Amino acid sequence: MKDALEKFLRHLQHERNASAHTLRNYESDLDQFWHYLTPTAGKDPALAKIDHRLLREYIAHLHDARLEKSSIARKLAAIRSFFKFCVREGILRQNPARLVATPKLPKRIPSVLSAEEINGFLDSLARGQLSHAADDSDLPHHHRPGAPDDETRLLLKRDRAILELLYASGLRVSELTGLNLDDLDRREQMLRVRGKGRKERIVPFGGKAGAAIDSYWPVRTELLRRNKATDAQAVFLNYAGRRLTTRSVARIVKKYVHVFNINWDVHPHSLRHAFATHLLADGADLRAIQELLGHASLSTTQKYTHASIRQLMEVYDKAHPRA
Repeated sequence: MKDALEKFLRHLQHERNASAHTLRNYESDLDQFWHYLTPTAGKDPALAKIDHRLLREYIAHLHDARLEKSSIARKLAAIRSFFKFCVREGILRQNPARLVATPKLPKRIPSVLSAEEINGFLDSLARGQLSHAADDSDLPHHHRPGAPDDETRLLLKRDRAILELLYASGLRVSELTGLNLDDLDRREQMLRVRGKGRKERIVPFGGKAGAAIDSYWPVRTELLRRNKATDAQAVFLNYAGRRLTTRSVARIVKKYVHVFNINWDVHPHSLRHAFATHLLADGADLRAIQELLGHASLSTTQKYTHASIRQLMEVYDKAHPRA
């Protein structure tokens, strides 16, 4: 089984162009399954002896371990993909996972901030009213206390460009951090984005985001100059001139949101939700939103119709005299 697992992971990396994050998840989930089958350093299990009953026992084991249904569903999807690959490669005659049902997941409607709330937040950032949030940034710990004013201004311009672009284009945070110079057309205000499965799409961004990027550009030049062009192709850089990480972007969003409204629970993906919901509320076609978000299936995009209807009902309840 171990050899087949390694062959499958190589297939994901070289033929399916899976991202590093996707590969880590597949490897972790399948390795956990392998260890369940080989307790106390037993023999490598024979693939032909793994049937749907054994898979159901494993799912029950995960339930007993109190894993979330979403985590169990992800692990089962990884196992199902692995066995499907084995059948296609002629290693197995049939996929034992096809007889195992995926746990039913609760339908979650994303909580979305209103357009007025988002605009108020971004306008406050543009006016510099949240500038003190830049003091606690991705600077090294020994630089954080009493960060110099010029350092704060540099980081504020970068952070504003990040927040504006996340909302303007509905990017996943991994897509934002993966942007390179040749993906950005500042004149035409267009981005070439590499989404899940390395699928490329073209996404526009508006004037406010364009102005924020133009304001950030001299900052980027300065970060490269100070650090001798450590990562010259990345659009968004940290203090050391290296590509900004997804974790850093999450901290940046959390930091400014906390300063603006301590009660908001907002993360980078919240801005993607807001992007889609606000477009839909203003009459954008669902298929067009699907293309902009890079969703493979329209059903994934349709959850925003529920969010939009919920917002509409909230407005109705507040405004209608007989509600």
